[in-house]
Amino acid sequence: MNHVMVVDLGYGDAGKGTVVDWLCASRPVHTVVRFNGGAQAAHNVVLRDGRHHTFAQFGSGTFRPGVRTHLSRHVVVDPLALAAEADHLTAVGVPDALDRLTVDGEALLATPYHRAANRARETARGADRHGSCGLGVGEAVAYGLAHPDEAPRVADCAHPAVLRRRLTALRDRLTAELGPLDAPPVEDCLPAYAAFADRVAIVDRAHLAGVLRAGTCVFEGAQGVLLDEWHGFHPYTTWSTTTFANAEALLTEAGLAGSAQRLGVLRVTTTRHGPGPLVTEDPALPFADPRNPTNPWQGRFRFGHFDAVAHRYALAAAGGVDGLALTHLDLAAPALRICRRYDTVDRLTPGPAGDLDRQAALTARLLRARPVLDEAPTDWPAAVAAELGAPVLLTSHGPTAEDKVPALAGAVSTPR
Repeated sequence: MNHVMVVDLGYGDAGKGTVVDWLCASRPVHTVVRFNGGAQAAHNVVLRDGRHHTFAQFGSGTFRPGVRTHLSRHVVVDPLALAAEADHLTAVGVPDALDRLTVDGEALLATPYHRAANRARETARGADRHGSCGLGVGEAVAYGLAHPDEAPRVADCAHPAVLRRRLTALRDRLTAELGPLDAPPVEDCLPAYAAFADRVAIVDRAHLAGVLRAGTCVFEGAQGVLLDEWHGFHPYTTWSTTTFANAEALLTEAGLAGSAQRLGVLRVTTTRHGPGPLVTEDPALPFADPRNPTNPWQGRFRFGHFDAVAHRYALAAAGGVDGLALTHLDLAAPALRICRRYDTVDRLTPGPAGDLDRQAALTARLLRARPVLDEAPTDWPAAVAAELGAPVLLTSHGPTAEDKVPALAGAVSTPR
């Protein structure tokens, strides 16, 4: 099978959703497999007829008839947000999204208690906020690491007594630590989780191996490598592995190691939502993104010139790619320039996973760095390919699948 893994090589928001939609529109795809993150994902897909949906937990191929979604155990699942997302898909003409969904029972649940605790912690940071999405995903991961045998999981939704006990323990621990939480009583939550278990196919980890052999799958990543929990610029990171690692692990478990193409997605302008390093930031750039507005949790959406230094680092942290998808070429205005080095740095080198002190020191270094900007190239895809040492296989000049141009016929479907 010509499986494809899609990962963002920036800080997120590069257009993974529209690339996944194009992949599902341009070839038969059986399933989109989500392999990290949770309901904080915001992958925008626009159809030629103007219909639009921001995909959070459903795969971004869901507009395409028959394409399924599988939420692997590496996804933090929020059933309440999932129901709201399914309602919006129904409103835009996709009434069967839940029928095409499978969820690994081992996946952690994000609950109202995680969300309330997440927001309380972020608010308490004041001016030192990390830029959380405020949806409790990181809180759910942290609780799962601290209490692996007691953390609420998807499979618990089919066992109300177990879920009641685990939600109660979760609520009590977080309340003891943080004080009263802005969240409903446990008994009020249980019916929604039971309804989720009745409506959605909850499967075990062996299910995915059959899916991978049934047809082509697209692995859809969330967020970006520069936000990775181990290789991102701590503490402005996510509680999720945003490289190809989880997808590769799932393929290996299925006996299909090395069977998927690695596709990295980049904007022609480097962007970031919220605080943290963005060395090439330039408030004078004439850009706006109506689908990434300022919000009370992440903060404002920031624009910078194309940062080849940061993206080379992301490529190294991710273990390389087979090719690149370069998006937002319709924004390649004359004011946009390219950064090949910083004033004190030519290259960033990833360290060992888990050394957060090293990553914090790297963050401090980046916050002091200044970009050295070169004039805009006349051929952006060629310049990006030269700087990153990887071919640009797909370019995107607008939000729809019809705005995508493959650089080589079949280039994004040939396995490694």
